[in-house]
Amino acid sequence: MTVDASRFAPLRNVGLFSAAYLLAASVFALQLHNWEFVYYIAVVLILACAAIAVHLRVKLSSGVVWGLSIWGLLHMVGGLVPVPLSWPVNGVNHVFYSWWLIPGFLKYDHVVHAYGFGISTWLCWQALRCALKNVYPTSGILVLCAIGGMGLGALNEVVEFVATLAIPNTNVGGYINTGWDLVANLVGSVTAAFLIGIFEGKKTQTT
Repeated sequence: MTVDASRFAPLRNVGLFSAAYLLAASVFALQLHNWEFVYYIAVVLILACAAIAVHLRVKLSSGVVWGLSIWGLLHMVGGLVPVPLSWPVNGVNHVFYSWWLIPGFLKYDHVVHAYGFGISTWLCWQALRCALKNVYPTSGILVLCAIGGMGLGALNEVVEFVATLAIPNTNVGGYINTGWDLVANLVGSVTAAFLIGIFEGKKTQTT
């Protein structure tokens, strides 16, 4: 299969942006001996390669490509950047991932989960649209996209579970934390599917 060279062009700037923050995060994680995030950086690199492979097949929009990169940045910030000691956190780790935006109800972690798997749902829509040659976002296709986003969210929890088995003293959290992560994934995926139905449906009707 030949690959259209023009598909690499949109990746140049986002690739430089992603490489810059991953390099900085790698140096920071190694200095802190934060092996959990060294592991996560390796996972992000693998997922970046997978996203590039998908892009070369289906030509993802710049919004999805940049959305994925920003998600990676939010993930690095979440686990490596400290918050002031006066900020409310869940547990003892004063990093963004533990920060309560609304104490006892909403964490930075939940927002990143909802955002990230909303973007994943958008990616699923673009992949399905290309594969099925059907540009209209029917309710059935949108349900499949949301399920795809939530499935990727479940895979993320497996990645975190492996981290708890391989690395001592992680900041993953317990069963309740996993449950709320899955709820955030659901909210992000369903919201993305709803927005796809509105905006992609309008674009289809005007073409």
